[in-house]
Amino acid sequence: MKKVERINIIMRYINNRAHFTISEIMREFNISRSTAIRDIKEVEAMGMPLVAEVGRDGGYFVMNNSVLPTVRFTDNEIKALFIAFMATRNQQLPYLKSRQSLTEKLLGLISKNQQDDLVLLNQILLFEGTNPHNPDLLDLSDLPHPMLEKLIQILLIESYLLITVKEEKEIKSYPIYLLHLYREKSLWLIEGFDLEEAKRRILSVDNITHIEVFPTKKKVSKKKIFEQLRKQEEPINFVIELGPKAIAQFKKYHPLQFSLSYTNPYQTTAIIKTFINIHHSEESTEITNWLLFLGEDIKVKQIPEEILANVHERLSLYDQTLGHYPNCPSKEET
Repeated sequence: MKKVERINIIMRYINNRAHFTISEIMREFNISRSTAIRDIKEVEAMGMPLVAEVGRDGGYFVMNNSVLPTVRFTDNEIKALFIAFMATRNQQLPYLKSRQSLTEKLLGLISKNQQDDLVLLNQILLFEGTNPHNPDLLDLSDLPHPMLEKLIQILLIESYLLITVKEEKEIKSYPIYLLHLYREKSLWLIEGFDLEEAKRRILSVDNITHIEVFPTKKKVSKKKIFEQLRKQEEPINFVIELGPKAIAQFKKYHPLQFSLSYTNPYQTTAIIKTFINIHHSEESTEITNWLLFLGEDIKVKQIPEEILANVHERLSLYDQTLGHYPNCPSKEET
């Protein structure tokens, strides 16, 4: 780690602590005592208001009611923040309505050379959903559902909610303990535990008409909720491994209940483990179509026989042989 980067991290480390010692700095940053002392003196010289405590157990603490120096970003940290910010275009994320203001504030914190780098990055990098003819254009699709920010604000205080949604032509209310709020296939979804029906439920934020905190007296304990969820978990009966081409196809389209787990740090291989309800004809047909959509870059480790039979039948209808799908096992192999 370069000295400038280490000094910046040490400043943040100190900012988050009321008291610290030389030994703690040595252990945290794997540096010698003399290096730790030099670094702390340099931090003091930059304006960090430190007070030394004398004695065997002495150390340092930051003076109260003192203005701390501005946090400095390294070149790589600035680029990481800016690229992450660029990649959020047209993602319907909350709290990003004022991108121009956020960008101006970020640019105001950095040097002229760093600003030039960001301008160049903005010119050469394009992300999915960006208009190449006008990369700064913010489409209407970038605006999240107005209920999303309200939902998040409530979630920061309480996870037990009474959520009212519009389903077809009727309005329903569900008492929910929220498990996750996530975005999938351009939709914001709530995964929660239905406190009345005692089961997992998924609701679309787009359909929400009202949110309020669920009454305390009717709450079920978190421990009991997770115990019931564990009992309701279906045994895994579908396991496939994906290569880079199949991962690209997965990102284009996949069933809502499926999640991808990458198996290497470069995200070029992944695995899916889940349960498929073979008695649900629509789900069975959807999985069959989706497997063929993924293409040849998959390895089937476990699959219900009914799904496998559907795949073989579909392949035969297209007058294809198993040789075109070398990783698709035969019925005898399973």
